[in-house]
Amino acid sequence: MDRPELAAWLRLLETPGLGLAGCRRLLAALGPPEAVFAAEPAALKALAGPKLMEALSRPPENLPALLERTERWLAADPCHQLLVLGDPDYPEPLFQTADPPLLLYLSGRRELLKAECVAVIGSRSPTPQGRDNAASFSAALSRAGFCIVSGLALGIDGVAHEATLQAGGSTVAVLGTGLDLLYPERHAALGRRIEEQGLLISEYALGTPPLPANFPRRNRIIAGLSRGCLVVEAALRSGSLITARLASEAGREVFAIPGSIRSPLARGCHELIRQGAALVEEPEEMLEVLRPAYPRPKPVEAAPEPTPGPDGEAGLVLEAMGHDPVGLDALIARGGWPAAQLSALLLELELEGHVARLPGQLFQRRARG
Repeated sequence: MDRPELAAWLRLLETPGLGLAGCRRLLAALGPPEAVFAAEPAALKALAGPKLMEALSRPPENLPALLERTERWLAADPCHQLLVLGDPDYPEPLFQTADPPLLLYLSGRRELLKAECVAVIGSRSPTPQGRDNAASFSAALSRAGFCIVSGLALGIDGVAHEATLQAGGSTVAVLGTGLDLLYPERHAALGRRIEEQGLLISEYALGTPPLPANFPRRNRIIAGLSRGCLVVEAALRSGSLITARLASEAGREVFAIPGSIRSPLARGCHELIRQGAALVEEPEEMLEVLRPAYPRPKPVEAAPEPTPGPDGEAGLVLEAMGHDPVGLDALIARGGWPAAQLSALLLELELEGHVARLPGQLFQRRARG
C-alpha cells in the first residue's frame, strides 16, 4: 500500500460520523477510498447526505499525525502489516459475517489468517477450576490443530493464550486498542510473545486507547474468525455472552462448560446451554462436532490407577464439601470440626491442590487432571 492509498484509507475511516456502514456504502458505489475523495460533491451528498458530505470534504485534524505514526509503525518491523477488505488474504469466515472490518492492523504470523480457529473466552475473574478448564481445553484443541483465538484480556483470555503457547500451538489475540498499545499492561509481555509466535489483530487505528465501547465491538472479530466458540465461565451480563451471541448469529458452533448452580460465573454458561449451546465436559466433545473425522484417543488396555485422594480428617472434609462453593460456617455445621482444626485442614487441602480458595471466604473442591 503506497502513501496516497494509505492516507485515503485512514481519512475515510477517521471521518467523523461516517462509521463502517457509511464507509461501505461509499466504497460500494464509488470504488476505493481515493475514488471516494475524487467524487463530485453531488454524488457524495446523494450517498451520504449534506452533513457527511461536508465532513468528507476536509481531512480530519488528526490525519497527518496518524499517517506519520502508521508509516513509522509499518517500517519498524516486517511483521507489521495492514489488510483491507477484498485482499486475497482476508479471512473468509470473517468476510462472511454481517459487519466485517474494512481495515485490519496485523503484527505477527500473517499466515494464521488462513488457520482453522476456535475462540476460547470467559470471565476476567475466573475461579481456579475455570482457569484449569480453559488451559486444558486450549492445549487439547491446539494439539488437535486448531488455532486458539481470544482477546488478551485478564482471566480466561490470558489463560487460553498462555496454555496454547506452552503446548506449542498457534494463537491469535484480537485487541480493543491500537496495536502499539498492548492492553492490559499486565499482559504486555504475553502480547509480545503472541506477536513473536502467533498473531495480534486490531481494527483500531494506532494510538487508540482502551475505550470501553471498543471491546464489545472487537468481539465480533473474535467470533467471526472462529469455527466455534467455547465459553468457559461467564456471568449473565458479560462480554463473553456478547461474543457467543455474535458467533451464533454468524452460524458458528457455540460450546459452554457447565458449573455449579451456586456459582455466578456458571450462570452465563447455563443460559447459553438453555439457548442451544452444546454442553461440553471434555475437549473431544468439541472435536466430534468441529471435526467429525478426528480420531478419538485409543483406549489403553489397562487404565492407570487413579491418584488417591487425601485420607483421614482431610478426606472427610473434602467429602463434606461436595462440589459447590462452601463457606467455613457451613462446613463446621456439616462436620462439627472446630474452626481452628478446619482451617488447618483446608490449608492442607489447598496446598495439595485439592481445594481452591474463592473470594468471599468460600472454598471449592478442585478437579485434578
